[in-house]
Amino acid sequence: MSQPDFLRRCSHWIFDLDGTLTKAVHDFDHIRRELAIPDNEDILDYIDGLPSAERIEKSKRLDELEHFYALQAAPAEGLEALFSRLAGRDCMFAILTRNTRDFALMSLDSIGIGDLFAPEMVLGRNEAAPKPSPEGIQKILQAWRVGAGDALMVGDFIHDLNAGRAAECRTIHVDADTSRNWPKVTDYRFRSLHELSLSV
Repeated sequence: MSQPDFLRRCSHWIFDLDGTLTKAVHDFDHIRRELAIPDNEDILDYIDGLPSAERIEKSKRLDELEHFYALQAAPAEGLEALFSRLAGRDCMFAILTRNTRDFALMSLDSIGIGDLFAPEMVLGRNEAAPKPSPEGIQKILQAWRVGAGDALMVGDFIHDLNAGRAAECRTIHVDADTSRNWPKVTDYRFRSLHELSLSV
């Protein structure tokens, strides 16, 4: 099946949230400085490896920082066009984020598409092992009762693409930065949600 044919027929869409459906506002360098996490360390993995008391303290501060960023959520270019097309085809939607479910729901409401996502289909780091683990995608597919070949994972970062590939879903990389490419785990590449909307 050709690229346009699959994208136009696929009815089960799993999205990353921050930087994919929203404009990128997270300053991860600032977060690392605030939490005293070394450069280039994965924030969630680093916190998870800390002793209990320190892990609880840093997790609380991370929640505070992410709450701040969730309040700034703004829709990515082409969001309205994409969801207008997909909703018109009665597609199913889910979110898989490394953020928390509560902040994800807050962001979805802020960008005007909260009503398209059932809360139980918004999985954060407390509902499944964080990406790049495929666990969240597998839980979503099980809830939908569909196979991996019937769904797409859409994201802006390699963790999203690796999670999709590990779950055996097709993957879409959406990123205006043409220097960021991971072709081994990317099936489709678009510069924006607007560009993607023209193919669905």
